[in-house]
Amino acid sequence: MPKEFLYRGFNIQQLREMSMDEFIKLLPSRQRRSLQRGLTPAQRRLLEEIKEFRHGSRKESDVLKTHARDMVILPEMVGLRILVHNGKEFTQVDVTPEMVGHYLGEFAITNKKVVHGTPGIGASRSSMYVPLK
Repeated sequence: MPKEFLYRGFNIQQLREMSMDEFIKLLPSRQRRSLQRGLTPAQRRLLEEIKEFRHGSRKESDVLKTHARDMVILPEMVGLRILVHNGKEFTQVDVTPEMVGHYLGEFAITNKKVVHGTPGIGASRSSMYVPLK
């Protein structure tokens, strides 16, 4: 049987029932400060879309797309699939209870491993003088 997830001693259901002010007090200082300063228009729009999605006015096939990488993951986001922009494309993020309190951008990596081409003829100017077999 999997262990129940607790965030600072509260399960996910208790976190959802809390008011926003009570939940903000549980967060680490950076996230707490970010939320206390207020939401940006993009963050506010994302929250409204999440509430529409939860209340059933949006279809399950709809996906939530956002550029708000700085949005703190809240308990009401758990269980959703959110497409987060990484600068080039949208990366799918499946929100789990363990992600509560983190930023969305942490789960949409913005860079990838560099794969260089193989060296050989035409790789550089000096390779023009390599004798062929």
